[in-house]
Amino acid sequence: MRTYYNGEITKANLGEAVTLFGWVNKIRKLGGLIFIDLRDTSGIVQVVVRPEMDFFEFAETITNESVIKITGKVILRESPNYKIPTGEIEVDTDSIELLSKSDPLPIDKNSNDEIRLKYRYLDLRREEFQKIFKTKSKVLSIVRNYLNENHFIECETPVLCKSTPEGARDYLVPSRIFKGEFYALPQSPQILKQLLMVAGMDRYYQIAKCFRDEDLRADRQPEFTQIDIETSFLEQDELLSILEGLYRKVFKEILNVDLPNPFPKMKYDDAIRDYGSDKPDTRFGLKLEHFDLFKNIDSPLFSNKYVVGIRVKDESGFYSRKKIDEATEYIKKHGGSNLLFIKKNNNEYSGSILKLLDEKTLEELNLENSEVLFLTTHDSYLKASNSMGSLRLKVGSDLGLIDRTIYDFKWIYEFPLFELSDDGSISSTHHPFTRPLKEHEKYLLSDPLKVYSYAYDMVAFGYELGGGSLRIYDNDIQKKVFEVLNISEEQQRAKFGYLLDAMNYGFPPHGGAAFGLERLMMVLTGTDNIRDVIMFPKTTTAQDLMLDCPSEVDDSQLEELGIAIRK
Repeated sequence: MRTYYNGEITKANLGEAVTLFGWVNKIRKLGGLIFIDLRDTSGIVQVVVRPEMDFFEFAETITNESVIKITGKVILRESPNYKIPTGEIEVDTDSIELLSKSDPLPIDKNSNDEIRLKYRYLDLRREEFQKIFKTKSKVLSIVRNYLNENHFIECETPVLCKSTPEGARDYLVPSRIFKGEFYALPQSPQILKQLLMVAGMDRYYQIAKCFRDEDLRADRQPEFTQIDIETSFLEQDELLSILEGLYRKVFKEILNVDLPNPFPKMKYDDAIRDYGSDKPDTRFGLKLEHFDLFKNIDSPLFSNKYVVGIRVKDESGFYSRKKIDEATEYIKKHGGSNLLFIKKNNNEYSGSILKLLDEKTLEELNLENSEVLFLTTHDSYLKASNSMGSLRLKVGSDLGLIDRTIYDFKWIYEFPLFELSDDGSISSTHHPFTRPLKEHEKYLLSDPLKVYSYAYDMVAFGYELGGGSLRIYDNDIQKKVFEVLNISEEQQRAKFGYLLDAMNYGFPPHGGAAFGLERLMMVLTGTDNIRDVIMFPKTTTAQDLMLDCPSEVDDSQLEELGIAIRK
């Protein structure tokens, strides 16, 4: 039996007989001795094999990454290695048993992503991944302890659910018994946790698996984990206080960082106006400016357009013509229609729109020396602001303006209840169960785009870490929202009949939130790729290279399910 984990042995164990297990991290011969760095989940300890031992020649044949068992006595190292916790001692070996021989590994630190994902179980042996997933385990423990202490009940909701698309495509699961009918994997437990409020659970939480069949990015995966929360009888500020407390506890215990108490709050409209984003990175300045002084300029560039800009101090001359061309391409990729600029150097002006500006306009711009004013124009206020907000982030990164020692946690709140889609239809900004502001309920049918909501997102470092809302608990309000969204009564009954029925049986005022566990782990570990914090992630095309799926199935399975494949 193992007496200690390898990384736990110290000078306090000198003279003890120990039994250790692990992988051969490295084996080397030096001065007639064999030294083995023996690794397990706790760390590495050095094992020494002396030439007089009858297993010395056998030890020479052991390969790296083989699994062995050793027995021996803890002694002082002649040449300590203070870079590791066990560096002052080593184990003088009495016996070695080879438990599993390893072939040469098919991956190393220089392998490409595809190879590393195919052999993910080997990549996970790396110390950096061991640390990440130990941290993830600790985070989950902190979350559970905090919520349990605050009277929350951990619940489980079904994984086989009804298809109710929420903006992304569902993963569908065919039923063998009811041929031609399907379950869906949950995009979130949203409706189910609301029903638990009807059930009187009062405070619910779940570490919930969620699935979305959507186009992937560096911070998204088709399968992910939410810290899912719902409460009854709390006002918005009371709920936000509980959620803040959870994050303060996690960051204090994991990083020894004190987050603000309370978190600052910023209205959605202010975030769009000042930062061009509903998840603003406020670790640096460069607030957006909205200009009216171009309205009188006779040019199609400005006619009936919203004009948004940022002022950039560029004393180093970073923004050459080439760099401005790159910025132009960047802003177009992020929804902008153009990028205009004016520079002032040594009290002289230059720029793409200089010929359109008279002296009075130039004076009103109030440019300083070594300053560049970037501008974009658009028919849409939101698109003009969003695209300039994207450029703001690029400029902040290009010029090293981002203060990475700042933890800029904040709440963005009072989102619009609805948004206008590109095709002119109205859709929910979050989901159709979000409660409108009380004073805005009167506009639901007459002017729905004027309606704001009790919705909130937790934002830091330019990421949305999670968010939620107070929910609709009045049947009449819910039906009006469905009417705005052009969801017929027949569709309401088919998709949400059980929720509408529940509203007739004492539906308490309630609200909640969901936080992406992986997003949280990305922030805590400093990675910008969500795959680093998921044990067995998919590729950007939603493939699992290790399991080789999705994959075809036998025709007999399809026949049993009543399914035919159409190429």
